[in-house]
Amino acid sequence: MKEAIQVALSSSDTFREIFQGSAEGILMVDEAGIIQLANPVSERMFGFEPGELAGKYVEALLPLRYHARHVHFRKMFHDNPAPRRMGAGRELMALRNDGTEFPVEVSLSYKEINKVFVVVAFIIDISERRKAEEQLKRSEEELLVYAAELEKKVHIRTEALNRLVEDLEKANLFLQEQIAERKKAEEETRKALDRERELNELKSRFVSIASHEFRTPLSSVLSSASLIAQYKAKGDYDKIDKHVLRIKSSVNHLTAILNDFLSLGRLEEGRVEIMRELIDYPEHIHEIVEELKPLLKDGQHIVTEFSLADNKLMTDKRVIRNILFNLISNASKYSADHKVIYITSTIADHQLKISIRDEGIGIPDNDLKHLFERFFRASNVTNIQGTGLGLNIVKRYVDLLQGSIDFSSQEGKGSTFTVTLPLT
Repeated sequence: MKEAIQVALSSSDTFREIFQGSAEGILMVDEAGIIQLANPVSERMFGFEPGELAGKYVEALLPLRYHARHVHFRKMFHDNPAPRRMGAGRELMALRNDGTEFPVEVSLSYKEINKVFVVVAFIIDISERRKAEEQLKRSEEELLVYAAELEKKVHIRTEALNRLVEDLEKANLFLQEQIAERKKAEEETRKALDRERELNELKSRFVSIASHEFRTPLSSVLSSASLIAQYKAKGDYDKIDKHVLRIKSSVNHLTAILNDFLSLGRLEEGRVEIMRELIDYPEHIHEIVEELKPLLKDGQHIVTEFSLADNKLMTDKRVIRNILFNLISNASKYSADHKVIYITSTIADHQLKISIRDEGIGIPDNDLKHLFERFFRASNVTNIQGTGLGLNIVKRYVDLLQGSIDFSSQEGKGSTFTVTLPLT
């Protein structure tokens, strides 16, 4: 490659004269970052003997702290070559052969020579300019000191007037500070009132929902317990069994409500940590389904379908369980007896997609935009029990796994919720 460039260089007397006689350092670097040619100015600038620079990586002329970043910049320049200055707006440092650093300006160009892509770097040692700038800065500082002394003399001669001006400025500054503090206090008060108003609304909704959701199953437990005592005296064991089932159902409902509140509390406080592990995904899904079977309505059943290249997935099985438990429970709750719930799991583009489809009451169009809000319940749930927290909790768990949740629904025909989770 070097020979090809040298042949091209020697074929043009004008180019050779410019290259050898330039007052700037010139380096010709190939795509791999290896210096193919260096003019005499650049060799002297970096403290190398004639011919020593050729064959070295261009990063050898940079302080070690810039090496990794410079390799990245070289690739970017090769991918999108265009004449440009390096380090616009910031100081560039180069490294001499003896290990000393010095400031430089670098301009880049490029050329294809005998079908070889070559970057041409024009380098100027600006050490003397930096010294001149520093000298100028020191002169300015000395001038400022002189001006300060002169100002002090003027201040002594006009002390009374300055004191008055200072008093006026202090009074004005104090007034501005008082106005700023008042505005800040008003803004904080407004934000506090807004937060308090939002908190009160949440508390009101919580109390309203909780009181209703707790009162109904507790009343059912109380009445069933009373009736069991009566039926026991009569020996009517069939009715006793019926009311025992009612008590179990009510207790399960209360447990679900408490779990929702506890989950929301942990999520709000940031106390839920992701613990990924390698799990047998279909087996985990079947365990969740078995756990949910006793909670399904009469005749309801769950159909699972898997399209996976590998059953072993790296994820948080506890979070997956919480997500699916809520979505499948909702599918059952808002579907009639003898309906089917479908769970489909597929993997595409390194993402796990889980769809839960039901044949239930669906969601009205006007309610769709509020679906993941806390305590929100669709307008068509009528007397179906619920806290309005389930989907909000699901959304938070999905976010923890850096995934997304989508849905489609048609009122009276059912809903489909699709959770997409990235696989690591």
